[in-house]
Amino acid sequence: MSVLLIEPFYGGSHKQLMDLLQEELQEDCVLCTLPAKKWHWKARTSALYFMQTVPTSSNYRILFASSVLNLAELAALRPDLGKLKKVLYFHENQLSYPVQKCQERDFQYGYNQVLSCLVADVVVFNSAFNMESFLKSIGKFMKLIPDHRPKDLEKIIRPKCQVLYFPVRFPDVSRFMPEHKLARLEKVIGVKRSGDAYQSEGLPGQQESRAVMKASDAHPESGLCEPQPGLCTTQHEGLPSPPAAPVQAEAPESTNPCQGEDKQCLTFNLSNILSGLDYQQRPLHIAWPHRWEHDKDPETFFKVLMKLKEQDLPFQVSVLGETFSEIPDIFSEAREVLGSSVLHWGYLPSKDDYFRALCAADVVISTAKHEFFGVAMIEAVHCGCYPLCPKALVYPEIFPAEYLYSTPEQLFKRLQNFCKRPDIVRRHLYKELQSGPGMETFRY
Repeated sequence: MSVLLIEPFYGGSHKQLMDLLQEELQEDCVLCTLPAKKWHWKARTSALYFMQTVPTSSNYRILFASSVLNLAELAALRPDLGKLKKVLYFHENQLSYPVQKCQERDFQYGYNQVLSCLVADVVVFNSAFNMESFLKSIGKFMKLIPDHRPKDLEKIIRPKCQVLYFPVRFPDVSRFMPEHKLARLEKVIGVKRSGDAYQSEGLPGQQESRAVMKASDAHPESGLCEPQPGLCTTQHEGLPSPPAAPVQAEAPESTNPCQGEDKQCLTFNLSNILSGLDYQQRPLHIAWPHRWEHDKDPETFFKVLMKLKEQDLPFQVSVLGETFSEIPDIFSEAREVLGSSVLHWGYLPSKDDYFRALCAADVVISTAKHEFFGVAMIEAVHCGCYPLCPKALVYPEIFPAEYLYSTPEQLFKRLQNFCKRPDIVRRHLYKELQSGPGMETFRY
């Protein structure tokens, strides 16, 4: 047990990372967590809780924690842990996190993260955008202090910092894919059906999964890309063929601690998607797989969809993602206005149901005002969705320019074209992910 893993907010991507580390380290680590509820209280008080609950051990060598933890407090409260090599991982940072109301208490969260960086030995960010937005905001942030302000904190912290992209492990989703996506998969990665299985033809890196695929040579009329033979491998050796008949999966009882009774835990029925018309004749299917919170800007997303609805453009929408204690009012309004265009509405606790829903979709949308990595968008691309993201935040770091929009009007025009010609999206081929330092860590 040489590695101590601490996660005060054990849910979502925070949980994914800790589970992956625990799986790889196996018996060489101990994991201490708190449920993913009441984030603000976890940021304020979790150090005191872990002071009392983290077992004492002379075997610890490394402490790895997310930036939700006030590492400075824990190191002071537990001197034995303060002596370890301390690695702090930033899924998000509070210096550039959008808030609806600026209150005095908001200062404390960013201040805690700065203190944690000062006591950490290594500070890791999940994207360059996350790292730079944090470091470059420290000086301005400290000016909120009325007097006797600390100086040169960025210079002290920056040498400790590095980017390590979030490791995404992709499952085989071919069994959930409609026929046209399977056919496209064959073209992109060079696999052929052999009996009841998919077999590769010796592609390099065939055991690796890539997170984001890049297209080339933008099409001048549609804003899409001409199909290019390319390489975006998933673990496709011996992939099973799709089932003969659609199967409705049972949603298991969720063990996610941040799931409340008020969540819409629904099972996604693929037969609702694939029965009836030929898939190429179906309306465009749009997915929005994000938390139902203000920083994901659902207002912009739904206003664009309502405008499509006003113009009688054919589309269907699946609104996925988790809900928490406060749901923005726009969701109930949009549910009523969109009416029969809604294909699915609510959180899917089953991962199989979630990936089945993404595989059934054509386009995945982000309207986020805050995003430091965006696992949901990358998972959707893995499921064959065409991504449309803001030309801001982390997205230009990950997605090629073809998949970015600058304004809600641009997003509307792209979707307007896709609603009229969904076959263009369904024929689209992806090739390569954005190149950059550390990009190889997208693959696990």
